[in-house]
Amino acid sequence: MTNPRNDARPTSRGALVLAGVVSLVVGSVVPFGGVLLYPFTLLATWVHEMGHGVTALALGGGFDRLEIFADAAGLAHTTGTAEGWPRGLVALGGLVSPAIAGAVVLAGARGARRAQVVLAVLSLALLLSLVVWVRSLAGCIAVPLVAFALLGVAVWGSPRERLFLAQFVGLRLAGDTLGRGLSYAFADAAIIDGTRRPSDIAAVAAGFGGPRLGWSLVVAVVCIAFVGVGLFAAWRRPRQRLRSARLPPA
Repeated sequence: MTNPRNDARPTSRGALVLAGVVSLVVGSVVPFGGVLLYPFTLLATWVHEMGHGVTALALGGGFDRLEIFADAAGLAHTTGTAEGWPRGLVALGGLVSPAIAGAVVLAGARGARRAQVVLAVLSLALLLSLVVWVRSLAGCIAVPLVAFALLGVAVWGSPRERLFLAQFVGLRLAGDTLGRGLSYAFADAAIIDGTRRPSDIAAVAAGFGGPRLGWSLVVAVVCIAFVGVGLFAAWRRPRQRLRSARLPPA
């Protein structure tokens, strides 16, 4: 006989579908839905700027501070990276980090227990960055709010709630990648904190050489690939369940 309790367990596939429906309805139908999704937009900005900073640290440079602004723009202030490809790599780190993080969250949160770990790790990373790097008013408000919301669900939420929120976070990061992220990847400049600045893709082209449009296409392909892998991993049924599904009932 099949176990109805096992059949009723939440799955990443079901959580992904529910997260997609909720995201679509809130973003397109619910009045002021953009306001409700705003913290997740700031989360994507945080991931982008942390990508710059962590890449700089990995190359032996410095990561002085991180700023997130109310319009969801951001700045990572890094130091100590040499001209040329190191600077280009730091710029590239921010461009691809939301896609990578989204894929990791989608693929990693394939069960309620794993989703709990994903939410807890993400919330602790947010709090660590708040102490060490975040130095803007919007960031100092948004980062702890998001961190404690994720941590609260990780600690006190039901298995279904943990799985849903983890898949929702991964889906929002993926959606931001395919929306804001790809648009920014093809821009030559951006207005950040009231100042027009060269875009990250311009810094990538300057660091590595070659046409900016070519690098934009490379970044777009890489980001789309990561998002696709994450979505596929979240949608794929676990092997154990596939094997048990093939067994005849006792």
